Amino acid sequence: MASKGKTTKAVQYLLLTVVLFAIDQASKAWALKTLTPFQGKQFVGDFLKFYLIWNDSAAFSISLGATWIFTIISTIAALVIIWLLLKTSSAAWRLVLAILLAGVTGNLADRLFRAPGFPVGKVVDFLQLPLNFPVFNFADICITGAMSAVVVLVMRGIKLGV
Repeated sequence: MASKGKTTKAVQYLLLTVVLFAIDQASKAWALKTLTPFQGKQFVGDFLKFYLIWNDSAAFSISLGATWIFTIISTIAALVIIWLLLKTSSAAWRLVLAILLAGVTGNLADRLFRAPGFPVGKVVDFLQLPLNFPVFNFADICITGAMSAVVVLVMRGIKLGV
């Protein structure tokens, strides 16, 4: 079991997870209320557009229509991340895991609670980079950023410390 000190520190990082999760869900609610589906709208010149779609697959449209599989995988991933967050003694790993958890749970919430229904809800995506880059959302930014940080931590030899 995690020591009391590790658990207290983990809870502090879980507050970051809650804030990032709230940003993800609020940005999706804004996109659903404001944007017209499948119609691009410039945001930052030609660099970043708003483009509202619903995604029933993984990144880059892998396994189109297999939402229930990603619901299971995301649920397991979230539980493992929470366990690691409670166990690690590294502040850097806690930060990365908290951000990763926000992204995973942000998209998992869509799969659980959005149409067409549990556990096959579609993820709301609304951000698009040029060159036909896949449309993504704030949760995807958290996941990609956290996984990039994992690579840096591993390459620098920073141990998870569980």
